[in-house]
Amino acid sequence: MELRQLRVFVAIAEEGTFTAASDRLTLVQSAVSATIRALERELGTPLFERTTRRVTLTDAGEVLLPEARAILEASRLALDAVDQVKGGMRGTVSLGIMQATASQAVSVPGLIAGFQAEHPLVTIAVKHVGGSESIAADVRDGNLDLGILSLPGEYAGVELAELGREPMLLACTSEHPLARRKSISLGELTDEPFVDGPPGWGIRVVADQAFAAAGARRTLRFEVNDSQSIVQFIAEGLAVALLPPSIAQTSASVCLIPLEPEAPVFRTLLGTPTTRRMSAAVREFAEFVHAIVDRV
Repeated sequence: MELRQLRVFVAIAEEGTFTAASDRLTLVQSAVSATIRALERELGTPLFERTTRRVTLTDAGEVLLPEARAILEASRLALDAVDQVKGGMRGTVSLGIMQATASQAVSVPGLIAGFQAEHPLVTIAVKHVGGSESIAADVRDGNLDLGILSLPGEYAGVELAELGREPMLLACTSEHPLARRKSISLGELTDEPFVDGPPGWGIRVVADQAFAAAGARRTLRFEVNDSQSIVQFIAEGLAVALLPPSIAQTSASVCLIPLEPEAPVFRTLLGTPTTRRMSAAVREFAEFVHAIVDRV
């Protein structure tokens, strides 16, 4: 069994088709197919159920997948260790970031620029921008090295270290009748149309949990997958939302009202894996992030 075979096997399992795997690996499809046939012959069992549109893992393939990922990761760490001896930290850090990176807690571009100024041989690759729960899952599963995200609680397989926090406030247009209020409770917002992100987004998870804890319901009228679109819906008077100030204040026509008796908290977090070793470059970047945030 060769590392090359395992790379092809993992690529097919993750991409779902031989064609997509060949594109990812920049190999012709015939080479991908031949590699898997050779691996299946060596193991004496099929690894994939093949259909005209998609391939799925057999029981043997399901068992092999986590082991193959572990072997490839161990190989990557071994090469990383040799690179350190050859001189200078090298490697790639795959980083997932949520859309709400306007948070006052951290500037992701600033962190990347600062780190690469100190470690020019390390590449920081932003691989995923989206919902916090999906980023956490990718860090846990090894599809991402690190994630900058926001979740209100713990996540199995991922250590969540706080980089900063903001209160969630009610955001509405300055023309809204509620804009004159000094504070408001969640129970008073039952009939207000809300705009929010999709399930699994950090701001959505915090808002859902806050309403559930208060025993209040809300009317979710608009669901959009872009934080600035949420602000635009509010600015046009179409809806209200619970947002941290750093997102809501991107529009001058949005008014922020404190929540009572206590505001839910939007936490910006760095997610690191707890079930596998991190490469030297990944560890160094994580430590760099913490050092920068601690100095702010």
